[in-house]
Amino acid sequence: MTETNPQTPQLDAAGGLRHLLRLDGLSREFLAGLLDRAEAFQTAVGEPPARAGVLAGRTVANLFFEPSTRTRASFELAAKRLSADVLNLDVNMSSRTKGESLLDTMYTLQAMQVDVLVVRDASAGIPDFISRHVLPHVSVLNAGEAAVSHPTQGLLDLLTIRQHKGRLSDLTVAVIGDIAHSRVARSLAEGLRIMGDNRLRLASPTGLQPDMRHYSGAEYTDDIDAAVTDADVVMALRIQRERIKEKSSLMTSVEYHQTYGLTEARLQRARPDAIVMHPGPMNRDVEIAGPVADGPQSVITTQVHNGLAIRMAVLAAVTESRLA
Repeated sequence: MTETNPQTPQLDAAGGLRHLLRLDGLSREFLAGLLDRAEAFQTAVGEPPARAGVLAGRTVANLFFEPSTRTRASFELAAKRLSADVLNLDVNMSSRTKGESLLDTMYTLQAMQVDVLVVRDASAGIPDFISRHVLPHVSVLNAGEAAVSHPTQGLLDLLTIRQHKGRLSDLTVAVIGDIAHSRVARSLAEGLRIMGDNRLRLASPTGLQPDMRHYSGAEYTDDIDAAVTDADVVMALRIQRERIKEKSSLMTSVEYHQTYGLTEARLQRARPDAIVMHPGPMNRDVEIAGPVADGPQSVITTQVHNGLAIRMAVLAAVTESRLA
């Protein structure tokens, strides 16, 4: 699979959400509606979680062919809190490891009357590929696609920024770290372009720099201090060693932290009310210092909290679209 495959339409003829494969191509109004709906599903930590019967009688299958903690857990909880039956497919136990084709796996699940396929895969193009072969009533949700796209992560990041900054326009957002292999950075950039006139700064070590064709209008630098200066939002990214073939040229963890880590001293260059984000998993004292991750400007746990609400909103949207 490659990114050059034809892209599947995400909306149906009535403008409802058929699949969620990427943020690119969706309107500002549509994304704002999903964010608003997610907030309606939120309750404070410590209070009983929001529940609804939107997915009663429906089945959601989580197909995670790549490791995940936050995304998989939140999709599972989101589906259950909307009253769905949930199937979690463990790739290490699935027939795909025995040579079964991806389509045969999908056809098997359709025969079991699965309505929503939540897909994470290390190869680009897989969610699009599956979406072109499912039955009309089945929806496909991209839960992380290679280094290409992670739309629900993009949405939860937008929601977190909106809640703390009060807007999604006229912001300076710095993303620092391994951008070359980051689907999170790609989806956040798409969302920021859609939602308003924002300034996106990308900073990484040489060798981990982004393909700027995917970041229209963004600025790139290998100087983290310059990227962070006067930023409203700072997001740190881990080095995705599992995607890097030649690891001998990488800095040690200590070297990386000294040169590119988000430290308390570096954060002082940002605006006093800047927020700190990280999509997880975190490598403390590598890409982000522990005191910064736990500090008053950190909204990392809020991102996790918002992820559950976003996935509830998306699951509700595709299910209601199929019932319309």
